Amino acid sequence: MTEHIAVLANPFAGKGRGRRASAIAVAHLRARGAEVRVYAGASAADTARLAATAIDESPRTLVVVGGDGTLAGVLEVVCAATVPVVLVPAGTGNDLARALRLPREDAAAAAELALTGERRAIDVGEVRTTSGARKFLTIAALGFDAKVSDRTNRLRWPHGAPRYYLALLIELARLRPMLFTLSIDAEPPRIAPGTLIAVGSTSSYGGGMPVCAGALPDDGLLDVVHVAPLGRMRLLRLFPLMLRGRHLARPEVLHRRARTVTVSAPGLVVYADGERTGEDECTISLLPAAITLMVPKESHD
Repeated sequence: MTEHIAVLANPFAGKGRGRRASAIAVAHLRARGAEVRVYAGASAADTARLAATAIDESPRTLVVVGGDGTLAGVLEVVCAATVPVVLVPAGTGNDLARALRLPREDAAAAAELALTGERRAIDVGEVRTTSGARKFLTIAALGFDAKVSDRTNRLRWPHGAPRYYLALLIELARLRPMLFTLSIDAEPPRIAPGTLIAVGSTSSYGGGMPVCAGALPDDGLLDVVHVAPLGRMRLLRLFPLMLRGRHLARPEVLHRRARTVTVSAPGLVVYADGERTGEDECTISLLPAAITLMVPKESHD
């Protein structure tokens, strides 16, 4: 079989950016002399099916064009294979691309990694809830931030960033401390009231907010950030520090590293890689070095 590169595209990622980025990536690889086979999914299920088809045809690399959610949606297929993956960022947040220092604004440069990048094995998180198990690549959010994401997804107006800000205002108005029950590794469960808990394999979510500042995608550990119960004004004052990754030293913030985390709470909503994963209770663990990506050489520094 002739060696080739498979390009798996999500045309709907990033409100149409996926379609443009895919065309640029394919054109660049073909101009570089590569044989390229393109697979474009019309839905999440379709994309997962096409990922399996693409891998069955034994490409030298699998280029995934889309956001963090696009790659997360095919992790079951990709983690079971040995094909290295190239991510061409075309989503809204692109937080995995930030963690790996991938080109985020240049689809051709990102696609070039299929030819000249180096391999880097990274960890994959897994959230288990009563709804089942879902793998993720960046951060699992539990608490206030997950409720904002949930509210944003349920609002039909306005569009774009104003919808997120409206959701934030609504959830601020409804802000109540959550009575988390938290168990880290082999420790017995304890009551841990709080505003939110974030469990990350990488540092940022939401397009660059480093809530798990310092988290590394290949250290075999999850970073756990627990924010104590806060009123509206104290939470608003904490946000600027979170945007700069300077919140971990605050007394109201607990930062741990762990291999397994179990969290439950009344009304708990769980999001991972920006997608709703479950509710009420979850166990989060890590699969070390479960996926290999092609990255720039300097991304290891």
